[in-house]
Order: sequence, then structure tokens, then C-alpha cells
Amino acid sequence: MPNPTAAMLVIGDEILSGRTRDANMHFLAGQLASRGIDMCEVRIVSDVHDRIVAALNDLRAAHDHVFTSGGIGPTHDDITADAVAAAFGVKLDIRDDARAILAEHYARTGLELNAARLRMARIPDGACLIDNPVSSAPGFSLGNVHVMAGVPAVFQAMVAACLPGLAAGSALFSQSLTIQRGEGEIAADLKALADAYPDLSIGCYPFERDGGYGATVVVRGADKGRVDAALVALAETFPEACA
Repeated sequence: MPNPTAAMLVIGDEILSGRTRDANMHFLAGQLASRGIDMCEVRIVSDVHDRIVAALNDLRAAHDHVFTSGGIGPTHDDITADAVAAAFGVKLDIRDDARAILAEHYARTGLELNAARLRMARIPDGACLIDNPVSSAPGFSLGNVHVMAGVPAVFQAMVAACLPGLAAGSALFSQSLTIQRGEGEIAADLKALADAYPDLSIGCYPFERDGGYGATVVVRGADKGRVDAALVALAETFPEACA
């Protein structure tokens, strides 16, 4: 049975402007791979309601899971919850359990739960909360969409809270070999290897180092024996290669 598939939707003008470097995609991809959930697509959209809705509807129809990052804070441009509610055609309002979480947090920290902070308690109808042990304001899951904060520490905590509840697939095994030759010299042999092992993913990642060209070949698959066999075949083709 094939692994579940996933997509990620990164939301925020700050990513697209280059002001902020996204770290969440790299983290999420590693976590999903370890659980046998295949990350197939990543999109980045600006803080524009209709664009978020359109991207959400495309991705949730095409994949088993969609993870969003960003846009659930207290400011006017945090519109992800609004867009998710619109995509699913449900109402969005302050929810008692989310309000209680925020009230307890701000009482403990001595800050006011003002109108802006209360925006973070707005949850679409039918959603389940995602725990946030870092800063309390919850994320949420609705259908196959999992909505999380953009701040990396909070995003990571929410992923840790969310993933155990999702059906897992077969985790991928990975082996790599570094070959001190340019891609053009090894391309034909890699094509032959890929044809011989169609069940495996064989990627070639070139580099330039000390004036010379080389490539790291990464072999991935669900069957460890097949991955190991492909790597042995590759090493026999390029005996100068190193792991």
C-alpha cells in the first residue's frame, strides 16, 4: 500500500520578500519522512485571502495531508484561520476551549488578554486543537488540513503534537555515495541504475570543491535490502567513490 502523501503551504509576505528565511519546510520534510509520509509539494503564498483559499483547496484535494505554516497570530495580516474556514465553508469564531487556554497563559504571564490576542482563539467550526506548549496559542486541524504557527520553535512543537495522531506509512531508508566526477560523466550510469531499480528514488546532487567537480548520489526506498543492493552496484561502477 502506498505511503500517505503530504503538501505544505507556507503563508507570509515576509517569506516571499526575502525578509525571513523559511526553516519549517526542512524540519517538516524530515519528520514526515521518518513516519513514512511522503512530502510531495510545497507552495508559498502571500497574505492574500483568496490566494490562500485557492492553494488550500488545490492541495487538500490532491494530498492526504496539508500542513500550513504562518498567519495565525494576533495581527491584522494573520488571516490563515479565516482562509481555512472559507475553504471548508464553515464559520469562524472565538471558541471557549481556545479562549480558556489563552486566558490561563496570559494570567500566568501577567499580560492582558486583549482583543488582538483573543484573535488567536478564533477556530473554524469542526476543527480539533493542536497543542502549543511553547506559547499556548493553539493550532488546529480541520479535515486533512493542519494549521500551525510560523515561528520555528512553535511550529516544531505543533508538529510533535500533531504527527502521532496521523496514519504512518513505511519509513524510507537512505544511503549515499560521493563520486569525484561531474554529473555529465556519470549520468548514463545513473540512468541505468535507476532503470534497474525502478522502486527506488535515486537523486544526484552536484558540487564544486577545491576546483574540482563531483556529485553525491542518494538512494532512497522502503526496502533496505534493495537500497543496499543499489548502493553496492553503484560502488562497483565507481570504485573511487566514498560513502
